[in-house]
Amino acid sequence: MTDLHAPLSSAVATASPASAGRWRYVRWAAWPLYFFLLARWTDRNGLPYTEDLVFLWLIGALLAAAVHGGEGWRRTLLVLRDWLPVMAVVWTYGLLRGYGAHTPWAPHLRPQLAVDTALGFGRTWTVRLQDALYTPGTAHWYDYAAVTVYMSHFFVMFVLLAVLWRRHRTGFRRLLACYLAVTYAGFLTYVLYPAVPPWMAAERGAIAPVTRIVGDVLAQAELPRAASVFEDGSRFANDVAAMPSLHAAYPMLIALFFWPMAGRRLRVLLAAYPIAMAFTLVYGAEHFVIDILIGWVYAFVIVRVVQHLLDHRARRRAGAATP
Repeated sequence: MTDLHAPLSSAVATASPASAGRWRYVRWAAWPLYFFLLARWTDRNGLPYTEDLVFLWLIGALLAAAVHGGEGWRRTLLVLRDWLPVMAVVWTYGLLRGYGAHTPWAPHLRPQLAVDTALGFGRTWTVRLQDALYTPGTAHWYDYAAVTVYMSHFFVMFVLLAVLWRRHRTGFRRLLACYLAVTYAGFLTYVLYPAVPPWMAAERGAIAPVTRIVGDVLAQAELPRAASVFEDGSRFANDVAAMPSLHAAYPMLIALFFWPMAGRRLRVLLAAYPIAMAFTLVYGAEHFVIDILIGWVYAFVIVRVVQHLLDHRARRRAGAATP
């Protein structure tokens, strides 16, 4: 009997020629089938851009890679063992985030508005940037660039986790721990301090009228977007989850995490990503500047604390293993 945990290539080698041929076809078909299904799904439902949908397709890509590489059933099952719990945690956050919008206390606006007005010398930077750069009904190249940066929030972290999962399992666990810690610290803050974003402040008349540029540009481009089960205009949406900005926190987390091991060119990209995201969020009326600064502080503190705790744990294990 063939060992279940043996590489698929070994199993094929001991199988009959007909069976080996069928397995070869399965391996060759793994990626074409994956991309066919993804293209078909996107054509019918729109771009998958929310965490739950990105996770599903990412797990599918890892499974396709395992099958195509002939890595065996054990490696294929490891994809499900390691990623389904992560997906469940992210889904749980999506549920909790929505419930966080229904706190008994009203969302806050005055503190962040006062800080941003001071930083903007009398006007918020969202109003200043849109007055200078945005043309209603006409999307410029930098508007499309801002949309691209904004949408990267929904997949960059997961792609990096997937790469680390395949190449550096310790790095995967460390980045995942930092990501989950920042995410749930953000959720706790949303519950304790629901905060009004600039676009909602404009709707309330607290600042001059502004436009949610990302949604406006996507509408102009007529790009359909697949809605998450948690954010489909339902009770799971949370419009006052603005402080801290996780859109800003994740790029800073990525920069801090990879900085020690990065070369000069990569460090340029690592530094540029949080800055580009910060500009996008303020310009697009999604966050005040103070939301972004607090998000950066969360990322810095949590990366330092998590790395310290994991390093301490590794030293203790190494000491226990030493005779």
